[in-house]
Amino acid sequence: MKNIALFASGSGTNVENIIRYFQDDTRIHFPFIISNKPDAYVHERAKNLDIPSFSYKKESFENGEVLAFLLENKIDFIVLAGFLLQIPFKIIQAYPDKIINIHPALLPKFGGKGMYGSHVHEAVVAGRETKTGITIHYVNENYDEGRIIFQAKCKVLPTDTPEDVAARVHELEYRYFPEIIGTVV
Repeated sequence: MKNIALFASGSGTNVENIIRYFQDDTRIHFPFIISNKPDAYVHERAKNLDIPSFSYKKESFENGEVLAFLLENKIDFIVLAGFLLQIPFKIIQAYPDKIINIHPALLPKFGGKGMYGSHVHEAVVAGRETKTGITIHYVNENYDEGRIIFQAKCKVLPTDTPEDVAARVHELEYRYFPEIIGTVV
């Protein structure tokens, strides 16, 4: 069985979707959820799913405290599902090709520091893109530059608002993210 740590900074819709997708899969276990925000709604979702969740300050990721916690709990793999902090190099070194992230655009476009959530969808609409989508990729020391595992596309219509784009992108996230996790862990 693989122990997978889920990292999230926000509401945790992808986290919940992933956990529900694997609820009957005996190969995969989610022992806890880690966040960098104590008030993130993902903690409420975790409670409802009966999974422990922990919140760590940025310094705890950087000083090795989180890494020690991961190793102590025999974590095999890390999934970033709306996690906004950059993963420190120490954690990347300890988990080579064992940390994946989902990004709400077709990388390398609309990636990098500050490009998350609504910021991405606003940029896609402002750039008059005709398509966007999701990218699932391995995490390296640079934001959104790790090796791409999978991409899925959707149309962007000339009349679309950032909210319209977000709705289509979320559909792709919910459909494909758990499936891809199952193929790489």
